[in-house]
Amino acid sequence: MKPTLHQLRIFRTVAEQSSYTKAAAALHLSQPAVSMQVKQLEQTVGMSLIEQLGKKIYLTEAGEAIYKSAQVIARQLDEASETIDHLQGIKRGRLRISVATTASYFVPRILARFADLYPQIAISLDVTNRQALLSQLDNNERDLVIMGEAPVNRDLDAQPIMDNPLVMVAAPNHPLVGVDRVEVSALANLTFVIREQGSGTRAAIERFFESADVNIQSTMEMTSNEAIKQAVQAGLGLGICSRYTVELELETHRLSEVNVEGFPLMRKWYLVNRAGKRLSPVASLFESFVLSFGPG
Repeated sequence: MKPTLHQLRIFRTVAEQSSYTKAAAALHLSQPAVSMQVKQLEQTVGMSLIEQLGKKIYLTEAGEAIYKSAQVIARQLDEASETIDHLQGIKRGRLRISVATTASYFVPRILARFADLYPQIAISLDVTNRQALLSQLDNNERDLVIMGEAPVNRDLDAQPIMDNPLVMVAAPNHPLVGVDRVEVSALANLTFVIREQGSGTRAAIERFFESADVNIQSTMEMTSNEAIKQAVQAGLGLGICSRYTVELELETHRLSEVNVEGFPLMRKWYLVNRAGKRLSPVASLFESFVLSFGPG
């Protein structure tokens, strides 16, 4: 006897909800029916898949393995459904896309245009940090990812889609605001508000100052672009971030751009997926849509 798709679907929902009650509600089933299906799956596998400690449930090692397999099967079934829809000429399905936090300032506009053209496609958007994006790519959890330059030591395909200029900003009353050209060496003893270690923006900043042989001593780390903007506006230091994140603040003069030699630092945004991944028809459609704009 082999596990059924119905059992795997129920088990996957229980694992994701961490609750029989919540899973039953999500599946529109009774809790006893959900518990029975999980128990039958355990009997089929011959091992315990879930253990309950107090009111919380946890996956066993065997349960983790079954859950990962259930995820793969669910994705493959979704892809098969989308392929059939595509062959029938139906532009519908689901697009699963993740983007770096900085990209969230412009990606919604791209998605809005895409949704106007293909209103029957459901879009799932996850905004997260660089490390989480790489983990999602490693685990094949998303169709496509939009991020800064992908690391070369991973088996990934990355296509440039648009420019991502990094600018230096300050509070409007900062002494460097209005200076025609600020030498990089003049920044050595100043305070910077920058992203945390592991951020793509942080890595680009560190490479720039290292190549200029300038050692920045005083820094404050922030885990979000919004926090950086608020800190810079409050006069806590200089900030370096994507121009996309500070467009509104520059227009309303809550922040000012500092004219530093070598700035803006020109980077690119990339559309990334696992090398060799067979994109679903919907993901291929979105890929073509984004690449039609061309980098720049």
